[in-house]
Amino acid sequence: MPVAVLFIECCAALLPIRSESNSGEIPRPCIAVLIPAHNEASGIGETLKTILPQLTERDRLIVIADNCNDETALIARSFGATVLERKDAERRGKGYALDYGLGLIEQDPPEVVVLVDADCIVHTGTIDRIARLAAAKGQPVQATYLMEQPANPKPKDAVSALAFTVKNLVRPSGLSRLGLPCLLTGTGMAFPWSIIREAPLASGNIVEDMQLALDLAIAGHPAVFCGEARVTGLLPQQEQAATSQRTRWEHGHLQTLLTQVPRLLKASIQQTRFDLLSIALDLFVPPLSLLVMLWGAATGGALLAATLGFSSVPAIILASQGLLIFISIFGAWAKFGRADLPIQTLLAVPFYILWKIPLYFAFLIRPQTKWVRTERDSVNAPKP
Repeated sequence: MPVAVLFIECCAALLPIRSESNSGEIPRPCIAVLIPAHNEASGIGETLKTILPQLTERDRLIVIADNCNDETALIARSFGATVLERKDAERRGKGYALDYGLGLIEQDPPEVVVLVDADCIVHTGTIDRIARLAAAKGQPVQATYLMEQPANPKPKDAVSALAFTVKNLVRPSGLSRLGLPCLLTGTGMAFPWSIIREAPLASGNIVEDMQLALDLAIAGHPAVFCGEARVTGLLPQQEQAATSQRTRWEHGHLQTLLTQVPRLLKASIQQTRFDLLSIALDLFVPPLSLLVMLWGAATGGALLAATLGFSSVPAIILASQGLLIFISIFGAWAKFGRADLPIQTLLAVPFYILWKIPLYFAFLIRPQTKWVRTERDSVNAPKP
């Protein structure tokens, strides 16, 4: 099932682009951009530089300096942002910071809230596009969120960037072409005020954005993908930081898969909603490297069984699934990644999977359950 879902999503992404809506025809809503930040002094300045030109006099830029012990708040104020400083050593994490920020602006709420991480670049026009679309649809909106390679990239960095492209651009694009909702991916998100204020944000969930997408979808507010809007982050240069980041993301994904897919399936039956079923199937696809790893192990077992005289049907089925995985990845690279990632990137996939094996064994032994901030490299503004 995961292979079939991956293949359908990636193939659908090759279809002509669906019209997002006539959101450009409606008046621009009043916007509040919220940026949760924990010790982001090294990069928040570059982030704010890309956001400020996109705001109007009616908009607000709010930075929540959450348990900071550096100059994050001082730098944000120097750019003219409203800074809310929060101190709570026990309740740490992005969800708590956002809930705190929303609580302090609810007396004079905006029409649309845009959430942006403090370590990313918001490309020109993104704020306007996702805010208008959120106002037009009355639903959460997710921009394309991609990761760029560090200054001195290693082969695994290129593969990681490709995996991000498949997860955050190709698959959501395919779902959008099919008229289906997407998951939230962490930054570049817009919400109508009435939806975000009632959302359960105050938690220490290590993949709080994914959980938020599921909670809102079950409540009747599935997210819409806006592929033309773009936000980019930077893969960590340091090996330890990269491992920490991937561990948090993928352990969180797997925990959410195991606990929330049954919940989504139950809700889809109770509410008779196909969109919830599609979200469950999308979430059921594990991280790409783990999917390939599981397929390889199953194929090896099937081939061994066939040589020992057992049926060769499982090996044939798994071989066909391997072809579908290859077509999905190659097609995604050819259409969405070829300009930035050389063909040699695909040759490095096996080594990338080997690098990830300890991460998945760690999930079986001691899964990460607490939010841990990834050490940052400096953030650079996009090239003109």
